[in-house]
Order: sequence, then structure tokens, then C-alpha cells
Amino acid sequence: MDFTEVLKSRRSIRAFSDKPVDQAILDEILLEALESPSSSNTQPYKFAVATGETCKQLGNELLTKYHKSNKIQKQPLPLKIISAITSDALPDSDFKPMLGKYPSVFQERRMSTGMGLYEVLGIERKDKKARDEQMAKNFTFFDAPVAIFVFIHPGMQHTALLDAGILMQSLMLSATNKGLGTCAQGALGIWRSPIDKHFSIPKDYKLVCGLALGYPEDDKVNSYKPKKIALDELLIPEK
Repeated sequence: MDFTEVLKSRRSIRAFSDKPVDQAILDEILLEALESPSSSNTQPYKFAVATGETCKQLGNELLTKYHKSNKIQKQPLPLKIISAITSDALPDSDFKPMLGKYPSVFQERRMSTGMGLYEVLGIERKDKKARDEQMAKNFTFFDAPVAIFVFIHPGMQHTALLDAGILMQSLMLSATNKGLGTCAQGALGIWRSPIDKHFSIPKDYKLVCGLALGYPEDDKVNSYKPKKIALDELLIPEK
């Protein structure tokens, strides 16, 4: 593909086939992503790549935590407090809170994107059960055979987040160019402990998010691509 084709065909994939990703192809994608620029070439990031049985086990562990957490949220307040104290389902993310309150304009865009996705899936807004089931798929990486977890060194402050974002974009475009799909997932930053269980992650690196990678399944959900805002809304006019 030429660059424009790659850029425009990339989208968030939420249904993957069970076809494994050849290790040589995965290595190519990761090496190409390392060509990304970073602040003074500091490259203040690391990633943990889960494949095969490790990927499956991680998915099951994260899904269990999600279900436990979801159950706690539905309890009356006194039980919720007790469960929160005694349960191992409490978020142990490195960034707290992971998301603050969305300013109104961004909340509108977020809601519009979510509603568009549910429309493609045929999920009614009031169908909380179906929405919960769709959300749960995040934690098994939408059945992708590869899950990549992105970590940064906080000593580089905001530049580390910027550099990690550039790295992820390069990785996603490389995968797209090779006929694979990806989905960047903030939800995979909620629980760090299962990842620590499977990888020797340096304690001074902080988990930012995850990314699912694999071959897209022929599923209607993968047809969804939210509309981008107009360029005029992004351009800042001169005084």
C-alpha cells in the first residue's frame, strides 16, 4: 500500500480471527515501530508482547477482574465499600484516575463514537447487558492472538506519553500495511498486576495502555470507522 492508503484504511479492529501472527512478521512490525522519533532519541518506553498461551491466560485473568469489578459496582453502597476493600478486582493502574471528567465538547464526541459503534452492532442504548458484554471483549483483546502492553518511564514526564503515542501510531500503520489489524485500548491500563505476573517489568516503568493485534475477522463491527471532525475545527486562526 502507499502511505495514504495505509493511513486511511487503518481503523480500530474489534473482532479478530484465530489465525496466529507469524513471529517474523511480528518482529518486523516492532522493528519498524522503533523507527519512530522520540524526544532527543530518549525512547522512554518499553512494551510487553503477549502471544500464545500467555495471551490467553492474561485475557482470562483480566476478564475475571472485569467481571468482579462490574459485580461490585452493582452492589448497594455498604456492600460496595466492603467488597472494594476485600476484593482483588480494584484497579491497580499506574495512572489514577485514568480518565478525568471529559469537558463537554469531548464528551459529545466520545458519546457519538460509542453510539455509532452500538448502532453497527445493533445494541440499543438501554441494553446494559449487551453493552457490558461488548465492553468485556476488551479484556480478551477481542480474541486477538497478540496483546501488546505499553509502558513509559515517568521521569520523562509528558514527553514520554507523547513519544509512546508516536510509537503506537507507527506500530499500527506497520501492521495495517502487512494486512493485520490493531486496536489501541485504554481499558488495558486498568489492571497492571496480571501483566506483572507474566512479565519482568522494571518497577520504574508505568503501564499506559494496551494494543490488540492480529488478522481482522469478517465481522460487521470491523466496518465501523467514526467520522473525524472537520479540519477547520482543529486549525487555530491568526489574530
